[in-house]
Amino acid sequence: MKKELQLRVDPRTAASMDAVSQHLARHYDIPANSIQGIRILKRSIDARQRNVVVNLKVRVYIEEPMTQDYLVPPIEYKPVDGKRQAVVVGMGPGGLFAALRLIELGIKPIVLERGKDVMKRRVDASMIQREGIVNPESNYCFGEGGAGAYSDGKLYTRSKKRGSVERVLGIFVQHGAREDILIDAHPHIGSDKLPGVIKAMRETILRCGGEVHFETRVTGLTVDGDSVTGVETATGEHFEGPVILATGHSARDVYRMLNDSGITVEAKGIAVGVRLEHPQRIIDQIQYHSVLGRGEYLPAAEYNFVTQVDHRGVYSFCMCPGGFVVPAVSEPDGLVVNGMSPSNRGSHWANSGMVVELHPEDLPDQYKKYGVLSMMQFQHDMERKAFVEAGNTLIAGAQRMKDFVDGKPSRNIPPSSYLPGVQPSRLDLWMPAFVANRLRKGFKVFGKNARGFLTNDAIVIGVETRTSSPLRIPRDNALLRHVALQGLYPCGEGAGYAGGIVSSAIDGERCAEALVEAFK
Repeated sequence: MKKELQLRVDPRTAASMDAVSQHLARHYDIPANSIQGIRILKRSIDARQRNVVVNLKVRVYIEEPMTQDYLVPPIEYKPVDGKRQAVVVGMGPGGLFAALRLIELGIKPIVLERGKDVMKRRVDASMIQREGIVNPESNYCFGEGGAGAYSDGKLYTRSKKRGSVERVLGIFVQHGAREDILIDAHPHIGSDKLPGVIKAMRETILRCGGEVHFETRVTGLTVDGDSVTGVETATGEHFEGPVILATGHSARDVYRMLNDSGITVEAKGIAVGVRLEHPQRIIDQIQYHSVLGRGEYLPAAEYNFVTQVDHRGVYSFCMCPGGFVVPAVSEPDGLVVNGMSPSNRGSHWANSGMVVELHPEDLPDQYKKYGVLSMMQFQHDMERKAFVEAGNTLIAGAQRMKDFVDGKPSRNIPPSSYLPGVQPSRLDLWMPAFVANRLRKGFKVFGKNARGFLTNDAIVIGVETRTSSPLRIPRDNALLRHVALQGLYPCGEGAGYAGGIVSSAIDGERCAEALVEAFK
């Protein structure tokens, strides 16, 4: 017999299957010797009260052996050699999941990625960190796996109405991710583990007869009347087929190419600000209501803050417990930071983007001349300003958090996880005032809501600008193709329709399904 039960237990009990078994025997009148196995189906932490509780949904096998049943059944990918083909531009989560879904539906994907494979990207990322050398085609934003591959691998999403989150997580597990991501409320693979999973996905594409072309930058679309029939690359190659355009939120050259070609794009809102870095022990103490922090049985604590300041949202973004701040640059004359966490979330620091919502109409008049590219230009200018203020280096400007709020210089900066290094800088003065002033007010609100959060033991590091795409490539809501062109399927974060790994993956699958439906 199998039973599914909901438990609320202390962290020590949740950490041991033997302890969970004893809890079941005591509280559910199940003889201990009859329990043949326990499978955790869902797990979350409730830290709202002083006594932290772990919520578990478990399947208990009573007087019958525990079976190796799948939480999400694996997908069978069959050969697509000789089948009709489609072009997938970009190999982030949107492109990867689009390609896998095309195979599942009997279409051969031709995947074009401007950067290098995920393992070679590691070398280029290291060169940015240690030497300050930026390869504009292979970095934290470009290359196999996209921006998420080496900037955390968090899988939490609120986009649950657009498609099956469990299906996406199941595909990750099928390609080597830990089954825990199907269980945890806030699933996370980690930047140290995700590259291996991405490589396995590529191997599935190749094994089934799909093609993958690295260091192949798309420079134009082939258009026949009102239909896109393929793409052209920087090397002069031409690839034929309908196109899923999943280039990510940092492919500024693609946005310029589309605009210059007269293909409809539109400016959209973004969020910009800083990376805020605390010692992890402070976040643990705040979130777990204990001066002892998380103790032996709890994970590194997370937070999520949001407020309204002067009619615009101020909020935390991409929170990385036990993580590192990294230089997410894709251009050699700019400075932009992001965060990541390894799978064990074991560093001494916690960081998050702390950003201010901006709409196109919020920009100064000087940006009107850029038209639909105005938000993209504003992003670039902030990154360029941060680079110049850092002495044309990647040694990022930083300021103690309370000094930033109080408008004071920081004479020294505490140790940081940011490997290129940090230096004192007046972010409160050189950042755009409509961003800095809202951040100040937001930090005060967060400090009131979480005592100890607003502290000079934390630092702000500038700048965080790549939270989302600065443009949207408009598409038909029902057909998912471009509003004016058949055969073009704008996809994922780069098209302005997703905001993270899972939502991009879901959008990639939906675009693949729409393309196949059009084939029919």
